[in-house]
Amino acid sequence: MNIDLRSDTITIPCNKMLKTMMSANVGDDVWEEDFKVKELEKKLSAMFGMESGLFCPSGTMANQIAIRVHTKIGDQVICDSSSHIYNYEGGGAASNSGVSIKLIDGDFGKISLNQIKSCINPDDPHYPRTKLIALENTSNKGGGSCYDMESIIEISDFCKKNNFGIHLDGARIFNALVATNQNPIEYGKAFDSISICLSKGLGAPIGSVLLGKKDFIYNAKRVRKTLGGGMRQVGYLAAAGIFALENNINRLLDDHKRANRIYEVLLNCKFVKYVKPCETNIIIFQLHSQYISNTLNVLDQNKILYSRFGEDMIRFVTHLHFTDKQLVSLIKVLNSLN
Repeated sequence: MNIDLRSDTITIPCNKMLKTMMSANVGDDVWEEDFKVKELEKKLSAMFGMESGLFCPSGTMANQIAIRVHTKIGDQVICDSSSHIYNYEGGGAASNSGVSIKLIDGDFGKISLNQIKSCINPDDPHYPRTKLIALENTSNKGGGSCYDMESIIEISDFCKKNNFGIHLDGARIFNALVATNQNPIEYGKAFDSISICLSKGLGAPIGSVLLGKKDFIYNAKRVRKTLGGGMRQVGYLAAAGIFALENNINRLLDDHKRANRIYEVLLNCKFVKYVKPCETNIIIFQLHSQYISNTLNVLDQNKILYSRFGEDMIRFVTHLHFTDKQLVSLIKVLNSLN
């Protein structure tokens, strides 16, 4: 049997989730008649204290819609150099919105207010207009790192004072909330828009929700249509999202504990050159060059699946299908490499 640690997106619905999906009261969401979609959008909006929500097929689409609504052609978005909106969304910021991106090398994916201030362009026609600040929490390439609320609030206050939009790629926001005991309402106060993925640690098969003010979501719905994201009887999928929110948030702590145990083991492995700090469910580590081939061969032989970030970097992601029994087996394989 494979031990699949490539991503927390590989999970499939449990029987209870499937039953919930099949019994959903649905309608045509393009006509705004799908009751489960409305329930999901209202549920997440209320959790974060935001006015409205929009169900989208993916987190990438939710992020791209947000960028499009916040900006005009020729504007500039500021984000971390490791961010998903820059690295893993197919150049969508350029092709969908016609914006440029100013990259900051943050601290494990987290950018500071001082770094942002240093990147704001002057009001000069030679430069693109700085329009949007985008944060990612948790940070995927940062190793699942979490922002502290104090940093978020000071960045938010600066954006509001200077009329910059502020968007959160919250694909794994519930991992951050569980790890830090932060209040989601504070996020709703700090951000103009938030994208929340339901198909990662929460275990739903598909879907993200974009949150914002009513007028923002009104415009977002138009952009979703142009991107082909309007869906019909999609309440079956929204029902899975509701089930995930009601059953799978607190259990994220189990993923974090297992990830931290892997992190502790890797710290003492001779084939490991470096391990990024582990705060949530993502472990990223660098291999010593002389051990790359053997390490990968042993992992492959033992059917341990992983993601590679370049030649010598490996990512493990724990999730609801990764069990304590699999954890023991993984640790045994890792220790055998010493």
